[in-house]
Amino acid sequence: MTDNATRLDHVVLWVHDPVASAAFYEKAVGMAPLRIADYAAGAVSFPSVRLNDETIFDLMPFTMTERMTMLPGATESSGHPVNHVCLALPGDDFQALRVRLEEQTVPVSDFSYDSFGARGTARRSFYFRDPDGNVFEARHYE
Repeated sequence: MTDNATRLDHVVLWVHDPVASAAFYEKAVGMAPLRIADYAAGAVSFPSVRLNDETIFDLMPFTMTERMTMLPGATESSGHPVNHVCLALPGDDFQALRVRLEEQTVPVSDFSYDSFGARGTARRSFYFRDPDGNVFEARHYE
């Protein structure tokens, strides 16, 4: 992506085991893992998973809290809850995600219908948690 339009670049999630979290996001959510070998070798501080061409999730280990010095109080963000992160998907991908989560025995909520979001009213949505308790909503608009 070469244009400079405003968009979401990354989300940082606090996790207990970045390698296990990356495996969850790969197998259950269908995201591509990034920098796993580099993280395991100690060459980088955290691995990531790719949501799409423009957006990644950084999987930050709780052990990094003492290094959070970019602004006052940043250390206290470790484990601080975010209500949820919403993933908007095409209809087929939305259904495939739900199937993968169920195959991985990840509990999923019932469907919600006609909820408001960034693109208007979403046709259907559901919620699930990752192994560290981060809550995600999956939705589709079509």
